Amino acid sequence: MNEFKEIISVAGYVIECVGVLMIITGSVYSLFCFATQYRENLEGVAYRVLRRRLGRSIILGLEFLIAGDIIRTVVVAYTLKNVAILGLIILIRSFLSIVLHLEIEGRWPWQPVREGEME
Repeated sequence: MNEFKEIISVAGYVIECVGVLMIITGSVYSLFCFATQYRENLEGVAYRVLRRRLGRSIILGLEFLIAGDIIRTVVVAYTLKNVAILGLIILIRSFLSIVLHLEIEGRWPWQPVREGEME
């Protein structure tokens, strides 16, 4: 049973590392695209594209971080205190994801895409 918990714990950490790598990779890619498009910048388009790409990579990374936390807490350290801490972490990260989505897309995640707007 201890080996199983150790494997799941490592899997949780790997998933969290993937989340961090998503944020880092997305940030570097977003900045690279911004730097290459900056000269052709018309009316701040490159800046808006940078914000959108960067925000999306942060949201994706947060999703992986939440998944890793859930796996490690539920399987490895299943105590009421740890579950309460997990709930608080998920609440904070979900709030950040929703606010970032609103900032990037200009609408709440549950609102339908407006006509003429790209997904």
